Amino acid sequence: MSEAWQEWIGRQQQVDDHIRESTLLAMGATLDGIQQDFSRNGIVPALWHWLYFLDKAPQTQLANDGHEKRGNFLPPVPLPRRMWAASKLKFHSPLRVDEQARRESTIKSIETKEGKSGSLVFVTVDHHVHGSKQLAISEEQTIVYRDHSKDNSKVTGRKVEESADFEKTIAPDILLLFRYSSLTFNAHRIHYDRDYATDTEGYPGLIVHGPLMATLLVGALQEQHPDKKLESFEFRAMKPVFDLAPFKVCGRNPDDEGNAKLWIADSDNELCMQATAKLKI
Repeated sequence: MSEAWQEWIGRQQQVDDHIRESTLLAMGATLDGIQQDFSRNGIVPALWHWLYFLDKAPQTQLANDGHEKRGNFLPPVPLPRRMWAASKLKFHSPLRVDEQARRESTIKSIETKEGKSGSLVFVTVDHHVHGSKQLAISEEQTIVYRDHSKDNSKVTGRKVEESADFEKTIAPDILLLFRYSSLTFNAHRIHYDRDYATDTEGYPGLIVHGPLMATLLVGALQEQHPDKKLESFEFRAMKPVFDLAPFKVCGRNPDDEGNAKLWIADSDNELCMQATAKLKI
């Protein structure tokens, strides 16, 4: 299948946006204290750039799952499910409140694999976010497309064996998921439409957004080390997290080179997201 998508590799998109403080205030309210003092330093907290440069597809261009119909910027992969699987980010310079910014995106690769649940298509996109003066963030994002699974209610993962230096428990109620969906203009119904998530997709509950969990991981690390600059961060989703039980945001303190391990564990202590971060020492 990958050969069919070769013409999509190299496709580019550019989106301009204004870094409005009102959006950051709304995010701070949504995270209920898990935030940084951007009002004082004027710097957008790490990963909060995901609140900008949003796809604004017209209502008539949405598919039944809430995603934009395929074939605009991303290739028209026929597999029905699309998820944000992973990202690798580098932070070059601050993105500041009230500046004009631009995100330049390029499709880097499209790869087909066979997994336990069937065919998988991985689309990797390079993003470069520029502030008004210079490059602020570079990101490699991987999106996975897959077929419907026979039973999504019995997804299991491996147990977390590592002990945490710090952890925080999050109760992902429907209000948190709805607010984050609204802030990111994300109409994917698995995050807020319980009937759709359970009856159509076969999940036991609503799914917690991957980028929301990644944001919580970075926020927890920076709460522990507020004076350290974040140089890079990467994460990979391992298992869905549902709104049916609290989950834990966990991490180890950085080593002598500034490298820190982070992870999300569900109520069964199974690994749902693994991540690494590098702080400037």
